Amino acid sequence: MPRSSLISADPLGQPKGDGGLGLTQLARLLRRSWRWIAVPTVVAGLGALAFVQVVSPRYTGEAKILLESREAAFARSTQERGEQVAPIDEQAVASQVQVVMSRDLAREAIRRLKLVGNAEFDPAVADIGPVRRLLMMIGLTANPLERAPEDRVLEAYFDRLLVYSAGKSRILSVEFRSKDPDLAAQASNTIAELYIASLEAAKTDTARYASTWLGGNIETLRTRVAEAEAKVETYRARNGLIGSGTANQPLSAQQLGELSTQLSQARTAKADLTGRVKLIKEMIKDGRVFEIRDVANNDIIRRMVEQRITLRGQLALEARTLLPAHPRIKELTAQIADLDAQIKATAERVVRTMENDARIAETRVESLSAAVDAQRDVVSQGNASEVQLRALEREAKVQREQLESYLSRYREASARDAESATPADARIVSRAVVPETPSFPKKVPIVALAVVLALLLSMGGVVARHLLMDPDEVRHKGPDGEAATDEAQAPSDPVLAAMPDPAPAPVSALPGLVTATRPEIPAATAPVPGRFALDGLLARLSEDAPDGAGRRVLFMETRDSAIDGDSETLIDILAEALAADARTIVLDLNGPACGPEGVGLTDLVAGEADFLDVIQRVPGSRVDRVQRGHLDGELLVEQTEDLDATLDALVQAYDWVLCRLRQDDDGVVQALVETIGGVMDTVVIASNQEADDAELVQLYTLAQSSGARRILVARDRAVAGLSGLAFGSDFALRRSAA
Repeated sequence: MPRSSLISADPLGQPKGDGGLGLTQLARLLRRSWRWIAVPTVVAGLGALAFVQVVSPRYTGEAKILLESREAAFARSTQERGEQVAPIDEQAVASQVQVVMSRDLAREAIRRLKLVGNAEFDPAVADIGPVRRLLMMIGLTANPLERAPEDRVLEAYFDRLLVYSAGKSRILSVEFRSKDPDLAAQASNTIAELYIASLEAAKTDTARYASTWLGGNIETLRTRVAEAEAKVETYRARNGLIGSGTANQPLSAQQLGELSTQLSQARTAKADLTGRVKLIKEMIKDGRVFEIRDVANNDIIRRMVEQRITLRGQLALEARTLLPAHPRIKELTAQIADLDAQIKATAERVVRTMENDARIAETRVESLSAAVDAQRDVVSQGNASEVQLRALEREAKVQREQLESYLSRYREASARDAESATPADARIVSRAVVPETPSFPKKVPIVALAVVLALLLSMGGVVARHLLMDPDEVRHKGPDGEAATDEAQAPSDPVLAAMPDPAPAPVSALPGLVTATRPEIPAATAPVPGRFALDGLLARLSEDAPDGAGRRVLFMETRDSAIDGDSETLIDILAEALAADARTIVLDLNGPACGPEGVGLTDLVAGEADFLDVIQRVPGSRVDRVQRGHLDGELLVEQTEDLDATLDALVQAYDWVLCRLRQDDDGVVQALVETIGGVMDTVVIASNQEADDAELVQLYTLAQSSGARRILVARDRAVAGLSGLAFGSDFALRRSAA
C-alpha cells in the first residue's frame, strides 16, 4: 500500500479531519440500515397512493389563440398601405396575456359561465354556518353577500385560469381547470371568444370615436378654409397682384419679363449689324467684294458679275491677236472697269443700309432699356405686397390640406364604424375539447415522486445521522441505533469497528494520522469462563503501557496450541477479554485467503483496499478482525515500510493490535517475525509442548533474534505442577530488550 494513502487517511479510511464516507462504505452503511430506508419509503408510497385515490380529479380545457394582423389592405388608408405593419414582439405577446387575465374580461366570463353559486367556485355562500353568521353579526368576519357576486368568484376563477405564450411563438394558450370536464372546455372557449370580441370592440370604439371627433371638426375647418381663401383674393385684387398664365405671376412681373426679352433681342440685333458692317468695310477695302454674301446674292450684282466675266473672256480672246493700244482692247478694258465701279458702289450701298439698321437697333435698345428700368421699379414696389400675399396663400393651403385629410380620415373611420367591419388582430386556432383524462392528479408520477423523495430523504437521514453521531456512541451501537448485542452485530461492521477516538492528537511517529489520547487501560481482573485463566497474562501485557497509542502484541502458535480439536485458541479468548474494556483488533498475518468478495491485510498493504473495506466485526463479538487477503503473505515481507505504516495507523485507533502468526512449513513465518518482531511491544508464544520442545525452542529463538522487547510463553494446560494457564518454567520470563 503506498505510504501516501496512509498519510492522507485515518485508520478508518476517511480523509483527515473529515467524517466523509467512500462509495463502498456508503453502500454498506445503507445496506445495514435498510429498515430505516424501506419503512419511510413504503409509508410515503402508500400515502401517495391513498392521496391520488381520494383527491377529486381536475380536468383542464385548453384553447389556443394566434396573434396576427388581420386587417385587409383595402381597409387601410393610403398612407397606412405604404407603411410596413409592425411585427408582434415578445412584449406585445406578454401584454396580451395580461389582457386575457384582466378583471373586466373575467367578470364577463363568470357571468356567461354562471359560476356564481357554483359550489366549486363560490363555496362561501353555501357554507355559511351558524358560527360564521354569529361572527358576521358582531363584525369579526366580512359578509360575503355584501360583495358583488362576480367578485366573490374572482379568486377561484384566477386560481383555475392559466394563460401563457407557447415558447417564443405568437400563440397564447388559455387553460382552465375544473372538476367538471365540460365546464373546463366551455370556460377555455368562452374566455378565448371574449378576448377576440374585446379586441374587435376596441377597434370599433376607436373608429367610432375617430369618426365622431372628425365629423365635429370638419365643418369648423371648412369655414376657416373659406375665410383664408377669401382673404387671399381680396388682398390680391386690392394690391393689383392679379396673375395670369401657367405660373400665375403678377402682370407687372410678366411685363418685366417680356421687356427684358425684347431688350435682349434688340441688343443682339444691334451687335450683329455692327459686326457685319465692320466686316464688309474691311472686305471692300481689301477688294474682296465678291466674297460678301449680301453683295453676291444681289440680282443686279449677279448680272454685272456675269457681264464682267463675259467681257474678260472677250478681252482674253482679243488679246491674242490685238495689242493693248488697240481700240477694241481699250473698249473692253473700259467696260470691265465700269462694271467693277458699279459693283463697288452697290456694295457700299449695302454697307450704308446695314449702318442705318444698326442705328435703328441702337435706338430700340435705348428705348427698351428705359422701359425695363421703369417696369423694374414697378415690380420692386409690388414685392412687399407679394410677401404678404404668399403668407396668406400658405395659411389657406395649410387649412385646405388639413380639411382634405380630415375628410379622408372621416370617410375611412365611418367605414370602420360598423360592427365587425374590422377583424380583431387574433383568431382562435384550436378550440378546447372536453378532456377525457384528468390533468390532476397524475397518479403514477405522484406516487413515483413520493417514493423517490422518501427514499432519498431516508438515505440522507441515515448518512447524516451516521456522520453527526459521536464516535464512541457509534462504536457501541448497531446499524439501527440500538445497543449492540452478540446476536445483532454483523461480522462485517467496519464503521463500528474502526471509529476513531473522540479527542484526536497528532502522533510524532506517523505525521498526518489521527490519534487518540487513551486513558491507562486496566488489566482485566475478572476470570474468563473456560479453560483459560488470563489474569497473569493480562497483568504482564498491561505492564509499561505506552502513552497515547495502543499496544502491539504478536502471537505465534505451535501446531498443538488448541486442545482436543477445539477451534478456539488463546488469542481468540484474550481478544474477547480485552474487547470488554478496550478497542481490540486481530490481524491474521498468514491465515487462509479471503473469499471471492472479501479483502484483507495484504490487499490493504498493496494499496488495493481501504481500512473500512478490510476491517470486519467478529460475529457475536466486539472484536474487530482483518483477514489475510487475496495476495500471498510474501507481500508483507516485501513491503515492510507499508506494513509498518499500517500497524502505526491501527495503533492510533485501537487500544490493542493483536497480530496472529500461524506456524507453517514455508519461510514466511521466519521472515515476518524478523520483519515486525522488533516493533512489537510483546511477543506471545502459545504452545502446549514441554519447554525443551524443538518447535517451541525454535520460535523462542526466532523471537529473540528479531529484537522483541518482551517474550512470553503461554501454555493452556498444566505443566510442571502449574494448573490452568501458566508461563513456562524452563524459560525465564524476561524482556528481550530493555
